[in-house]
Amino acid sequence: MDGGPGLPQERRLITPIPGPRSRALLARRNATVARGVSVTLPVFVQQAGGGVLVDADNNSLIDFGSGIAVVGVGNAAEAVVTGVRDQVGRFTHTCFMVTPYEGYVAVCEQLARLTPGDHDKRSALFNSGAEAVENAVKIARAYTHRQAVVVFDHAYHGRTNLTMSLTAKNMPYRHSFGPFAPEVYRVPMAYPYRWPTGPDRCGEEAATDVITAITTKVGSDNVACLVIEPIQGEGGFIVPGAGFLSRLADFCRENGIVFVADEIQTGFARTGAWFACEHEGVVPDLVTTAKGLAGGLPLSGVTGRAEIMDAAHVGGLGGTYGGNPVACAAALGAIRTIEEQGLVERAGWIGETMLARLRDIQDQHPVIGEVRGRGAMIAIELVRPGTTEPNADAAHQVAKACHAAGLVVLTCGTFGNVLRFLPPLVIPARLLDEGLTIIEQAFEGLGRPANPMPGDEIDTPT
Repeated sequence: MDGGPGLPQERRLITPIPGPRSRALLARRNATVARGVSVTLPVFVQQAGGGVLVDADNNSLIDFGSGIAVVGVGNAAEAVVTGVRDQVGRFTHTCFMVTPYEGYVAVCEQLARLTPGDHDKRSALFNSGAEAVENAVKIARAYTHRQAVVVFDHAYHGRTNLTMSLTAKNMPYRHSFGPFAPEVYRVPMAYPYRWPTGPDRCGEEAATDVITAITTKVGSDNVACLVIEPIQGEGGFIVPGAGFLSRLADFCRENGIVFVADEIQTGFARTGAWFACEHEGVVPDLVTTAKGLAGGLPLSGVTGRAEIMDAAHVGGLGGTYGGNPVACAAALGAIRTIEEQGLVERAGWIGETMLARLRDIQDQHPVIGEVRGRGAMIAIELVRPGTTEPNADAAHQVAKACHAAGLVVLTCGTFGNVLRFLPPLVIPARLLDEGLTIIEQAFEGLGRPANPMPGDEIDTPT
């Protein structure tokens, strides 16, 4: 297990959460860091690995967040650490566009091997998921000589001006930051839990609605690309209705539209497959990756059909830090770790384990409207009992109780009413079980008066 020698894989609470040292560091943070940078749980991590985060007060917390799906292989996987140390000792940077190096090429070779489809592929590397999505749109426009971009309700694609335009949620992502990029068109998402005629009809009916909207409101011959998360992330871990993705992919192929799969959160074994599109048998034209690609270092990519990727003119793609050699070394180590430790299969086991336990909890608590997800990407949607009305207050209370008990969980969803769980794929089985027990206890305590937590009075904008 990663995390360095001597890092016990155990939950250990020495102080209330957050403890005095974290509170002191938080005061320093608030004095120097811009208020717009949010904090979910104000504990300051000193060491991490396997399934735990150890904070400044020596509390050891169970991690069900993975840095928002970034450290699937763990926070200090041996192959990642070794590769990074070796690369740093040789050189940290040259800029691939000036004097290239083998690591960038090796990562592109791995992306060609691992992404769906056996067609000829090319890749370009960048720093963040938003950069990858933005460049995918650039490439699609260059290839098609069209401008329109189709995106979906509940989507999240980033925080740059273009990717904010693609993102659906106002607060905190779009609010006060306009005007936004033009030629972006939003269409319905196949959201089974909230589909008016029920989940069984969701995929087919939603696809028909999307195709009708594109055809009548935009014009299919005006559309450069359709950008979709195969499982929506920030929007609420929405697994689209059966047949939705494949029908849209067929429609795009028939109409010369580039089908872009945003696999930034779903990629690299997270869902129990290398990429979430594989669950639906869909082969995208372009795939964007980041997060789990490089074991915690900033690296992203666009991978796709060679004829599409090569449509951009020489010099049209790139960036000073894109495909940094240290990040490339980390990516090669992360990919090796996934394969050598069988983490694709382990993500599937994590999903089976979590879904079974969480559905047992659902049977006891009508505030849980739905349990959903694939692999180690699992969510609970909370509602007012007896309705489908979103219950963001309950989600906040359960998350807060989990944090106090030493379990890191995240919330998401357009309505703020979804608890999302993204444990590292290397988390020990007993920690996964203990974390699920904490979630169960948090639901049992829902609605009871809670004692104030240290830190409740601290301004931690989210």
